Amino acid sequence: MPDDISRTLLPPIPPEADDHSGKVLRFRTIWISDIHLGTRGCQAAVLLDFLKYTESEYLYLVGDIVDGWQLRKRWYWPQLHNDVVQKILRRARKGAKVFFVPGNHDEAARNYCGLHFGGVYVINEIVHETAAGKRLLIVHGDQFDAVMKCAKWLAYLGDTAYELALVINRLFNFFRRKFGFNYWSLSAYLKHKVKNAVAHIGAFETFLAERAHHHCVDGVVCGHIHNAEMRMIGDILYCNDGDWVESCTALVEDMQGQLSIIHWIAQRDQLLQQGQYQLPLETVGSVNA
Repeated sequence: MPDDISRTLLPPIPPEADDHSGKVLRFRTIWISDIHLGTRGCQAAVLLDFLKYTESEYLYLVGDIVDGWQLRKRWYWPQLHNDVVQKILRRARKGAKVFFVPGNHDEAARNYCGLHFGGVYVINEIVHETAAGKRLLIVHGDQFDAVMKCAKWLAYLGDTAYELALVINRLFNFFRRKFGFNYWSLSAYLKHKVKNAVAHIGAFETFLAERAHHHCVDGVVCGHIHNAEMRMIGDILYCNDGDWVESCTALVEDMQGQLSIIHWIAQRDQLLQQGQYQLPLETVGSVNA
């Protein structure tokens, strides 16, 4: 069994895929978070695939890009993880505006807010204005997590349990692939079946909406809880771009300012089956922001 099971999730990318002029999905803005580079749960191969098939004027890295918590326990950094970093830096060199909003797992980067590295700007929170003129607060979200604020030790304990769930999840999906089934997140399913977890997510979303009100903006974009969603909370548009451990999702803005959530594995599987480089986006919601 391969060490990096994420390598088995997708067939090899055609050689021309990284230089497919006219065949990429073009957006005004892309938001991704919770990549957790430095962990075995990180689906770096899938993320690289997404980055090869997409372009954007703005790219927001909404926290937990590198998992410092796990790297302090044990070093794990395969070439695929380095490739993700290089791909992001290449985006910045090619003219994309790239912003990194650190999260709790890469909180050490908060010491460098206001600086930029290789064209990637580090900032604690930022307001993005869409093409439709709507203002969105962008923040990782751990600052508004009751567990992180009141009992950080519990967050570390939960992180260990989560890592165990991801190990089971990787094995589960390895065998699903062997029998011809698509990826399915067992850990995400269990999380949504636990009543307390559902209540925690609801409270987190409410806190973020209140923060957006405080900033007098139209909406908020966050990560942290690995739960991709886009919905109205009162008069605030709440957007969570998900993660690249379980759901492999991103939030995107098109040239007219419309926001959508992409589930990349489903999108890519469909693309490969049809032998095309570009397909209509399959979203879990669409709001003209």
